[in-house]
Amino acid sequence: MKRASVFNMFALSLSALVTMFMGTLLHVSPNVSAQEKQPEHKMLEFHMALLKRGPAFNAAGMAKDLQTQHIANVMTMLESGKAVIAGPLGDEGEIAGIFIFRAKSAEEARAWAESDPAVKAGFFTAEMHPWWSEDVMKKPSTPIKLTTAYLALLTRGAKWTPEKTPATEELQKAHIANIVRLADMKKLVVAGPFGDNGTLRGIFVFKVASLEEARALTETDPAVKAGRLAIDLHPWLVPEGVLP
Repeated sequence: MKRASVFNMFALSLSALVTMFMGTLLHVSPNVSAQEKQPEHKMLEFHMALLKRGPAFNAAGMAKDLQTQHIANVMTMLESGKAVIAGPLGDEGEIAGIFIFRAKSAEEARAWAESDPAVKAGFFTAEMHPWWSEDVMKKPSTPIKLTTAYLALLTRGAKWTPEKTPATEELQKAHIANIVRLADMKKLVVAGPFGDNGTLRGIFVFKVASLEEARALTETDPAVKAGRLAIDLHPWLVPEGVLP
């Protein structure tokens, strides 16, 4: 599929996120009835593993043998299709990397994450979350090379509340309109909500020239401006060809 058609499909599919984001980012988790109302949009449940510093983490890095095993496992996961995208974050925060799995269940995804040599060795721990998205990610180019995207984790902001009011509904409409605008600009290439109604509400993935540009785009979000959502932004090294 050509890149332009992928972006067009993504922009159209964002209308499906109105129901999903209204159920997750500002209010409650998506439920079966909400999903049944949107079957034509093919929103799928993926499973995201946030690789965080484990009890054996060493700021100096992994031992060479462990790193080799970890990288080989990442490659196998991508090549098998178990992981639709995977890669390290390019800063030194609490989250070191991310797997997004196409699994039959949360249990299967957790087993895959915990089978990673670096997780088994305690260098990382895997924090699991269900995550919803249109199925827009593609097979990585071969040989696999990494490119930098920018991942924004949307979290509950200082003014987040679970109540659903006319004011929050209007804010949500503005939030969705801004998502569509950023997608039309071909800056925002992936977006989707988490399904477990926790502090993490969703993600944005940007293909832009710099962290500063990505930050400026996140700051246009009305829900961020209003303090209902907050942004945790990271450079994310991902395989070329995966993102639309």
